[in-house]
Amino acid sequence: MTTQTDATPLPEDRPEWAHLPPAARRALAEAEERRRTTPPLDLAPELGGRDGPEPVRYGDYERKGIAVDF
Repeated sequence: MTTQTDATPLPEDRPEWAHLPPAARRALAEAEERRRTTPPLDLAPELGGRDGPEPVRYGDYERKGIAVDF
């Protein structure tokens, strides 16, 4: 089995990445760059939605005193 190395330089200015292997550091740096260059989504505001955090994210939904667990 052969190992190929990427010529992408490793980001050395991130101390929280120091314990990660080189491939993981490269992947995190590429993802960070992609997030930086991607324009933010222009989403329409939700009308008539619930207040607070989205309940589906937490695995349950409560409406008028009745809780439903997914």
